Amino acid sequence: MSNGFTGETEGKTRRDFLGLASMGAFFAAMLTALGGSLRMLKPTVRFEEPSAFKIGKAENFPAGLVKTLDEKNVVIFSDVDGLHAVSLICTHLGCVVQVKEKGFACPCHGSKYDAMGKVIGGPAPRPLPWYKISLSIDGSLVVDTSSEIPAGTKFRV
Repeated sequence: MSNGFTGETEGKTRRDFLGLASMGAFFAAMLTALGGSLRMLKPTVRFEEPSAFKIGKAENFPAGLVKTLDEKNVVIFSDVDGLHAVSLICTHLGCVVQVKEKGFACPCHGSKYDAMGKVIGGPAPRPLPWYKISLSIDGSLVVDTSSEIPAGTKFRV
């Protein structure tokens, strides 16, 4: 029974309640910290495809060849001036564009690009990116999709 002045309720005081509440908060904080520490032992690793990939030897790309690498969403063009790689991902919403006679066309929203990847129609905000081509140690050509280059830049064979 409470007398109204001391804060006692059947043998328990406010001091007892506050002590238990603070101990409960302390143990909850410790459990949270322990959970976070144990979580750090297993790192979050996301496996992604490498941005650079081999496409073969230079002799496999004679002048006039257009080779589409569907699994990489890249097209390789070879002419007398060299090789260049152009992305097949539309810069509007990420659809895969199709290679046409005089450029590229997006089947989703109608964006059109010329042979250099420059936007000539539709909602695409910027041209298709060109990717760097280099020569690896073993003589294979390597396309690096993380390294965009200015349109018109070609790898000389």
